[in-house]
Amino acid sequence: MKQVFQLNFRGRDLIVEHGELAKQANGAVLVRYGDTVVLSTAVVSNNANLLSDFFPLMVLYQEKLYSVGKIPGGFIKREGRPTEEATLAARMIDRPMRPLFPSDFRNEVQVVNTVLSVDQDNIPEMAAMFGSSLATCISKIPFDGPIAGVKVGRVNGEFVINPTVAQMEQSDIDLTVAGTKYAINMVESSAKQVTEEDMLKALMFGHEAIKELVAFEEEIIQAIGVPKMEYPHLEISEELRQEVEDMVGDRVDKGLRIVDKLEKNAFLEAIRDDLLKTYKERYEDAMKPDELQELYTKVMLIYEDIQYRIFRSIVVQEHTRADGRKMTEIRPLSTAIDLLPRTHGSALFTRGQTQSLSVTTLGALGEHQVLDGLGIEDQKRFMLHYNFPAFSVGETGRYGSPGRREIGHGALGEKALSQVIPSEEEFPYTIRVVSEILESNGSSSQASICAGCMSLMAAGVPIKAPVAGIAMGLITDGDDYQILTDIQGMEDHLGDMDFKVAGTRNGICALQMDIKIKGVTEEILRKALAQAKDARMEILDVIEKQIKEPRKEVSKYAPKTMIFYIKPEKIKDVIGRGGEMITKIICEESNVTDVNNINAVKVDLEDDGRVIIYHTDQDVIDRTAKRIQDVAKEVEEGKIYTGKVVKVEDFGCFVELWPGCEGMVHVSQLAKDRVNKASDVVKVGDEIVVKSLGFDKRGRLNLSRKEAMK
Repeated sequence: MKQVFQLNFRGRDLIVEHGELAKQANGAVLVRYGDTVVLSTAVVSNNANLLSDFFPLMVLYQEKLYSVGKIPGGFIKREGRPTEEATLAARMIDRPMRPLFPSDFRNEVQVVNTVLSVDQDNIPEMAAMFGSSLATCISKIPFDGPIAGVKVGRVNGEFVINPTVAQMEQSDIDLTVAGTKYAINMVESSAKQVTEEDMLKALMFGHEAIKELVAFEEEIIQAIGVPKMEYPHLEISEELRQEVEDMVGDRVDKGLRIVDKLEKNAFLEAIRDDLLKTYKERYEDAMKPDELQELYTKVMLIYEDIQYRIFRSIVVQEHTRADGRKMTEIRPLSTAIDLLPRTHGSALFTRGQTQSLSVTTLGALGEHQVLDGLGIEDQKRFMLHYNFPAFSVGETGRYGSPGRREIGHGALGEKALSQVIPSEEEFPYTIRVVSEILESNGSSSQASICAGCMSLMAAGVPIKAPVAGIAMGLITDGDDYQILTDIQGMEDHLGDMDFKVAGTRNGICALQMDIKIKGVTEEILRKALAQAKDARMEILDVIEKQIKEPRKEVSKYAPKTMIFYIKPEKIKDVIGRGGEMITKIICEESNVTDVNNINAVKVDLEDDGRVIIYHTDQDVIDRTAKRIQDVAKEVEEGKIYTGKVVKVEDFGCFVELWPGCEGMVHVSQLAKDRVNKASDVVKVGDEIVVKSLGFDKRGRLNLSRKEAMK
């Protein structure tokens, strides 16, 4: 039976329908938010892999282009692999939900959001997050929710929940915040250099709205929720726990205090190998293979728990970090620029054992990225791509297309740096930054921001201000906690929070927070933001010591540019029939036979009459500009011109005033005396003086040699 629940959420209707669609899923809801409609489903498998060391949760966000009235591009004409925006949306839903499943739950769970209709003013990602939580909560799947999320903008100093497209154009904050009714547990934001205090206010403003959504979910769960399933647990005896603790506790304590990452990992792996060897020798002949595998799993879980507890004790109780740093201390920093001679800009940023090589490439505006998604924007001119090869952590691994993590880290770096990228009018280039992670031991995304910023300045991109990023961590032990500046890999793996903050000296440009506990308080957020600001200033000092400001000129290998305007109605003349004129200009001035040749001058013609020319050789740009200006130049009626005869007929001759501009001198206008045929007076190649008589009704230019002779 169909049931409908409705909430007026901040002036807009949020409607939940249940019982009509996807009835075989364990949980399914249709969420209507304005004209945005999302179907969210949750399904759990009947079998659990208790020997697995991770929870198999899959969250999908499926964009259907029919939802915005589009037919997919390409040859196949159907939706293919997820867009980057869909991947980021799925990650954004996964992150606040994952910590709220039981830590020992190993049944596979799939949460699928199908976007059926999109009203751009009512955000589908937020509807999907709400639906994902609710579909899971009303099902038999064990989940300590509900959670919800909202977007927060700030327009004219006032915070707005789930701003419209028009409001977002004026907003200086684009914040997505998620959590339970008790606390915030996920943050994703970009901002136009706002202060820490303003960002904190935005976070808490968003949390108040989240509480309203969670209360609505709780009403629905009370009405239609079903009892939670029983699931198998891996029972571990206290005797086994104590035995493993006695065997390796002291060695783990020693290993966690080793500074070098590779040495630390090798030491801890040796402990693990010794443990497995001990139990193999003891029980290999007495147990069946599956029983032995179960024992190994229990021992490894105990071993992980020992690391977890000892690490917390070291940090929170002893106020000591594994590498000896103070809680607010950043690892050693080093920078370099211009490592790659033929690229447009390159920079290396190293923080401890994390290292990013970032390269900036400048291209014509026509080389922008085309977006085939559900959003209003169909292109973008600034991109940051992040690559994380296995060798950066001393391992072998898969190489291929970027995974969710690489897409997510690249998007975070792009959000941070996009806040300082000059406008298209100020700097008419498509800009691509690529971060190659060469070493990683924590916070490679923030290293990418630092290196990317330096490579932009080295490339001569006039950014508004240098940007730096830092990752903060949180270690809790009961009611006690420590906030760590510049977390390394072990502190991230065994810690409770990864809170990344990027910005300029003036304020925050991007935020991202993920936690493994159920939530964090306002006090923790305030302290983390303050520590991050101090660290950001320290890193900016190092960056600015290497390169203080953007170079005044782009690299000699980067395309130079010239911008000027012609009348919009003259664009068709510059292009010519079938592109004949612009092709001729490009090929002749570049000395190439194909406009796609790498050495060909690039010309962008905009609808408003703007002409943008790119080439590495300024002389080529100047010549091309003159040719285009000649074609677009208008003939003034009554003015005298000198032109070249390009064609002679009996009835008259055709005269080129400049390339792309021809007019006809009728035989009656060639001389004061009567002329029988034009060839009696002129021949091809002659230069003659003519007067413009204007254009006839068919748009043809008429010229007179006779009138010019007066």
